[in-house]
Amino acid sequence: MNQPNSQPTSDLMLRETASQTAGPYVHIGLALAAAGNPVRDEEIWNEMAKPDAEGEHIEVVGIVIDGNGDLVRDAFLEAWQADANGDYQSDYDLSKPFNSFGRTATTFDHGSEWSLTTIKPGAVKHPSGQLMAPHINLTLFARGVNIHLQTRLYFDDEAEANAQCPVLSRIESPARRQTLIAKREEVDGKVRYRLDIRLQGEGETVFFDF
Repeated sequence: MNQPNSQPTSDLMLRETASQTAGPYVHIGLALAAAGNPVRDEEIWNEMAKPDAEGEHIEVVGIVIDGNGDLVRDAFLEAWQADANGDYQSDYDLSKPFNSFGRTATTFDHGSEWSLTTIKPGAVKHPSGQLMAPHINLTLFARGVNIHLQTRLYFDDEAEANAQCPVLSRIESPARRQTLIAKREEVDGKVRYRLDIRLQGEGETVFFDF
């Protein structure tokens, strides 16, 4: 006869069901406007840089596409980036001109785009001592994705830095590297970079296992 605790823990734990995914639940707590709920007075959202922040002010936009080529209209993304000097700001304060952390989401409006208002980050030193090309770290949560996905956004006008980046160069296929390169646009005199994230299929975005 087995004692109550004699079975492996893995056998005793309940398995996830299909409904136990990030899906809309993340939006309810962390993306109130996207979920159609009243927003809080102080909210961590997609304005990472205020007008007086040091550095080149940019907008970053994109969509999320599933394996069928359809838009994912309820994805939630978190961004983590260095400031213009290549330093991460670990203390979050809405009164500061710039914060390294931000959140955004795709919605059923405005073409299902996610967006960030930020500054172009500086190069950050890798543990190896090499400089990593300017980039924004992105974490993605979505319906049907039980474990969040981690990727990066690099800039197409940083070709030399991209070629020498110790992380980007670890991706052997040049075509796969391109899935992380945001394309520069100019809209109404403002600089914008676009990166569309593909979860599966042809042109699938590179995701990292950090």
